[in-house]
Amino acid sequence: MSTFTSIPLAPHSDLPDTPRSLWSDAWRKLSRRPSSMICLAIVAVYLLIGLATFLPDVFSKKIELVAADGYHAPSLSNFNLLLGTDIQGRPVIWRLLYGTRVALLITIFASILSLGIGVTLGILAGYFGGWLDEIITWLFTTVSAVPWILLMIAMVYTLKGQTFPWFTFHDHHFHLEHVELDPLVRIILALGLTDWVGICRLIRGEVLKHRDRDYVQAARAAGVGTPRILFRHILPNVFHLVIITFSLGAVAYVQAEVVLTFLGLGITSRPSWGRMIDDAKLELLRGVWWQAVAATVAIGILCLALNLLGDALRDALDPRLRGSD
Repeated sequence: MSTFTSIPLAPHSDLPDTPRSLWSDAWRKLSRRPSSMICLAIVAVYLLIGLATFLPDVFSKKIELVAADGYHAPSLSNFNLLLGTDIQGRPVIWRLLYGTRVALLITIFASILSLGIGVTLGILAGYFGGWLDEIITWLFTTVSAVPWILLMIAMVYTLKGQTFPWFTFHDHHFHLEHVELDPLVRIILALGLTDWVGICRLIRGEVLKHRDRDYVQAARAAGVGTPRILFRHILPNVFHLVIITFSLGAVAYVQAEVVLTFLGLGITSRPSWGRMIDDAKLELLRGVWWQAVAATVAIGILCLALNLLGDALRDALDPRLRGSD
């Protein structure tokens, strides 16, 4: 009669962990770093403020509110005077908050435009290669040969005064009119059309490494079409570069608006951080410092949070560091 020897099972703690996805592993790393979570909270606060400025008839009236006769130093007695007033007696606090809206619009739409161009061209160049790769490589090499700040200024200056056809509806009829580009639209177009080179080069290099890997070869053997391979199989494996580029590129876009406004090519019809600094450059000689300091501190906190968050995302989303803390 045979006997069976029972084999003791390994404790539950010794069993292998359930495999985690790249995104869940990245979130676990970020959540364990207090500095990253603080930066994420700061960015979220800026985002909420920017979204709140779209509420109808709230900020549009507050930015033109007159709270004092001329300049008034910051005071804790009244919320409208918390950051002082400008030369017309308008509260700086409301204009500072409204500037978050401008920064949000520039960052989101310029990033969508630049990342859309760069990612599309990078995937096409890396996957197909050949003459298409040569043309795209020549294109981003040529664009990158010009300093970005000069190319951006030239683009904004070129778009200044340009009009485009636009249909308006009056008296039950559509009318074709030629409308001049808004300064905000000019900045978004200039940033988006000139800042795609970096992400294009990154995506191209990553796709070159992925296009001959086993999972791509298996998809081809299974009869999967090229568009599905590109955007369903390869793109998710390089998408972490898009997120990192977005977080770091937002800093450049916020700073670019300040530079363009200081040069007279930025936004003049609405409050923005760049316009506040530009208006305050002569006020500093009179000892009126609060408008320039408020805008500078707001930009500095946001840029610092985005830089630190971008570095943390780079470490958390790097597949080579996956599984390490």
